[in-house]
Amino acid sequence: MSEHVYKQVELTGSSKVGIEDAIQVAIAKASQTLHNLDWFQVIETRGNIAKGKVEYWQVTLNLGFRLDD
Repeated sequence: MSEHVYKQVELTGSSKVGIEDAIQVAIAKASQTLHNLDWFQVIETRGNIAKGKVEYWQVTLNLGFRLDD
């Protein structure tokens, strides 16, 4: 088993649909330029309110990706 080294980046995804969609948006965008994505950790969840209702969600997460060997 080889030893791996990981790098973390912090991203914030947003969505009008919900929290899980905001996470998927951030991961999908990151996967366009990063490879070896292995894990994520939700750091913060917040939202925007308009006219007394949730307008959209924002989720900040750390993404971990394995550096090339």
